[in-house]
Amino acid sequence: MRRGHVILFVKAPRLGAVKTRLGVEIGAPAAWRFYNTMLARLWRRLGHDRRWQTHLAVSPDRGAARWPPGLPRQGQGRGDLGRRMARAMRGHGGPVVLVGGDIPDLKGHHIAQAMRSLRRADVVFGPAADGGFWLVGLRHGQRGRDGARLFKGVRWSSPHALADSLANLSGTARVALLETLSDVDTPADYAAYLAGQS
Repeated sequence: MRRGHVILFVKAPRLGAVKTRLGVEIGAPAAWRFYNTMLARLWRRLGHDRRWQTHLAVSPDRGAARWPPGLPRQGQGRGDLGRRMARAMRGHGGPVVLVGGDIPDLKGHHIAQAMRSLRRADVVFGPAADGGFWLVGLRHGQRGRDGARLFKGVRWSSPHALADSLANLSGTARVALLETLSDVDTPADYAAYLAGQS
């Protein structure tokens, strides 16, 4: 299998514009600092790993931001989360995996495991503890039959996001699931993250 693509699906780290739901509870500066820490960790762990080619899918599409040098970058464009994720994955024939920027335990071995899974599976998900997913990958990219409809009608930011995405797959799709990890969306998530740092 040829070298795959990893898309880091991220927002520009602007105060008041990242982790806004979390920021309501812990304050925008604390949410911003957390997100900056996560991005730095993401670049360090995944950005220049030679086992795959890393790309950035950024929001907003234009504007000043300190993105890491040397990584191809594209705007996420308009639309709901599913449309933006599908657009980010569309330019890559596969295998391609997409991850967000707020998963503290995400490491290179998770990406390598996803790529290995896509040797046999058509789709791979990294389930999140809240019912969503922290990783999605496609063996054939958006050109495959399941890629085009994977995110249609998904109830984002709900406990149904992974189940809805799985329900969109064809009956013959081969699916692999990775280990369950947690993203950081709530004060309880943030408290658990801080406890793990000490």
